[in-house]
Amino acid sequence: MTTELVDEGFISLGWDDLPDLTQIAAGRDGIKAALTAAEPDAKVRSIAGQAGVLTRFRDEMQIGDVVVAPYKPDSTINLGVIASDYYFEPLASAHRHRRRVEWKRVGLPRTLFSQAALYEIGSVLAVFRVRRHIDEFLAALESSEESLDVLAKRIDLVADQAASDDEIDEPRASRIERHTRDFVLESLHKRLTHQDFEEFTAALLRALGYQARVTQYSQDGGVDVIAHRDPLGVEPPLIKVQCKHHTGTVGAPDVQQLIGTQGQGELLLFVTLGGYSRDALAIERQRPGLRLLSGEDVVTMVLENYTELPESWRSVVPLTRVLVVADIAEG
Repeated sequence: MTTELVDEGFISLGWDDLPDLTQIAAGRDGIKAALTAAEPDAKVRSIAGQAGVLTRFRDEMQIGDVVVAPYKPDSTINLGVIASDYYFEPLASAHRHRRRVEWKRVGLPRTLFSQAALYEIGSVLAVFRVRRHIDEFLAALESSEESLDVLAKRIDLVADQAASDDEIDEPRASRIERHTRDFVLESLHKRLTHQDFEEFTAALLRALGYQARVTQYSQDGGVDVIAHRDPLGVEPPLIKVQCKHHTGTVGAPDVQQLIGTQGQGELLLFVTLGGYSRDALAIERQRPGLRLLSGEDVVTMVLENYTELPESWRSVVPLTRVLVVADIAEG
């Protein structure tokens, strides 16, 4: 899933080396034959799995079906409705196998949904049917005008009603990284206040080797944390940090507010548990000394520096190292 798909209104699969799937006859068997010719060294199980995904995308998806499309870079979920049959875009450099989509809700935080629902959509397959938690996604789709706070309450109600008849799926080894990241993000969102998040951000920066402190200024212009390399904080560069403890989208105005505090030789860091608008990201690309950290960036930093965090913060996000032995035997 890329921003291009949302901007241009479609979903797609990989396999760009394969020709127009409508020109491949004999159903799934025909697609398996085409894949075998394209990937002569691939295992039989792999070919069968790929053929299943391509067949579902070409033949089984119908106009009007609901699409749940996770977007990994900023930990969001997009919801839409299929608006066309399968078609092939031969002139595209990528995303040649497509279906038109009318996007209804874009950039929804993963933290809106129950862990059980996130487990279900965490499949390694590119295309599959959501069966057990469809009501949560439909509630989000049908509430296109509601704020995130109102939507969160609606989804919580739907999830609570289903909980008595549902057990949370245990994550498989192939999906454990995504589930771990969801757990970290949800813990930081639900267990911390905004003030806690500022303190946590300072602690995370210290774990990375910086000196960092939370500001106490009443008119700091949005600067929540000050960080620097030298112990006294008198040597440049000084890093000014703004924190937003929410999983929504940060827009350009918030980023511009932080930029307004920048002095000569100072660097800027914006930290949020959500993502950024296109305009905000454009500012980052055009302005040296500015870095925007999304929720996914924060989670990565937590996982990579977990042992360096104080125990008080590790207790907020309790993690245990698990070694997984993968089954690589032929089936």
